[in-house]
Amino acid sequence: MPKVFEVGIAKHVLLRQEMLHEGMESPQPDPKEHARRLAFKPPSFPYTGELRPHYVTPMRKVPAHIKKPDYAATGIPASEMRDKDKVVILNQTQIEGLREACRVGREVLDLAGHMVKPGVTTEEIDVKVHEWCIERGAYPSPLNYHSFPKSCCTSPNEVICHGIPDARPLQEGDIVNIDITVYKNGFHGDLNETFLVGEVDDDSKRLVKTTYESLMLAIKAAKPGFFIRDFGKIISKHCNRRNYSVVRSYCGHGIGELFHCAPNVPHYSKNKAIGTCKPGMAFTIEPMINMKSWRDKTWRDNWTSVTADGKRSAQFEHTILITETGCEVLTARTANSKPFWWEEQKETKEKKSSK
Repeated sequence: MPKVFEVGIAKHVLLRQEMLHEGMESPQPDPKEHARRLAFKPPSFPYTGELRPHYVTPMRKVPAHIKKPDYAATGIPASEMRDKDKVVILNQTQIEGLREACRVGREVLDLAGHMVKPGVTTEEIDVKVHEWCIERGAYPSPLNYHSFPKSCCTSPNEVICHGIPDARPLQEGDIVNIDITVYKNGFHGDLNETFLVGEVDDDSKRLVKTTYESLMLAIKAAKPGFFIRDFGKIISKHCNRRNYSVVRSYCGHGIGELFHCAPNVPHYSKNKAIGTCKPGMAFTIEPMINMKSWRDKTWRDNWTSVTADGKRSAQFEHTILITETGCEVLTARTANSKPFWWEEQKETKEKKSSK
């Protein structure tokens, strides 16, 4: 995601058992790597909250038969840097390619979401995301994008976005965003969700729910002729009335054959985004909502963006396609998606009332 104005659970358990049976679990680290892990200490830095970086394993490889974006070997997205300001109107063939990439991305995120529980490290989630992408003939788009070292982004608690998966175990009461993008047959499909880790406090639950609601309200307004800048007005209105703030440093973006391109889609009100929605345009909407201040700070890894006050942040993202009459959510949730906490709460109440 660019800086603004830059360019059925059972099924999943069965799949994991099959992977274990086939010996697809990642190998244990060698003794030297294990020693480096034990010796790791967070760098000195004025951290804003309680979170600290942990050991990050070396970058993983992708088999030769998987089609790769231009930055896979060099870390430099040359085509994106050349064409970042170009708004692409997709033809039907391109739409089908993007739709397939988004379908695969949704499958991978759903599987990753079901891994979230206390004691699981974000590194373990990244290992499986990497494997699931390759199983589906896809390249994990974040890998080596501007030298990003992992196959997905994992952002716990005060991390706004671009968190690097590492050896820190998720803890009871955490929230964590998992951001998945896959590159399949020449197209990128991008989405993310924020998950609860065990029992979470009510304030964090409300933040997560409000963030999702703001995304869906913005998507509901998407149609030909709608001003790109007005998505931010809708998102800000919904979140500000609950005393939350909208991050301004990062935005949604065009997507397709390029990971990031025009149009930029800011999520805050009174932004300067140009243009209107047109049929055939595809882009992400991905509001990052903070519990208090909207301001951010970046760790020394030059990726991890955290809230300036150390308070929590949540995010949700969909890739959408503008149609002749509205929009299509290409990364829509499915029956395999991990239920939201408010869906589980409603189901529990309905079961109690039926007894």
